[in-house]
Amino acid sequence: MNDLMKTLETPKNPDVPELRSGDTVTVFVRIKEGENERVQQFKGTIIRTHGIGNSESFTVRRVASNGIGVERTFLTRSPIVEKVTIQSSGFTRRARLYFLRDRSGKKAKLRQKFTS
Repeated sequence: MNDLMKTLETPKNPDVPELRSGDTVTVFVRIKEGENERVQQFKGTIIRTHGIGNSESFTVRRVASNGIGVERTFLTRSPIVEKVTIQSSGFTRRARLYFLRDRSGKKAKLRQKFTS
């Protein structure tokens, strides 16, 4: 049974790196408008990662104009996700960063994690 599940699993996209909560990322998403297809960027902070295999997903939060927060959940193995680039990594002590929803301005920033 386990071998059957592995054969049905879609291959991992090589343009999606290992993601963690607190990373600031840019997600390049394919948008279809009528017959045309274009790529749109969604920049923000990952507040949640979830699942394993085909059901693996991550939620990105950004603050749009007028201070309105926008969250979008992406499937890691979805064909609409073209690629994901990591701008920086934030230092976090938790897996779910839902507390960022209540914060605004400089309080909503995470401390940057430096790797050597």
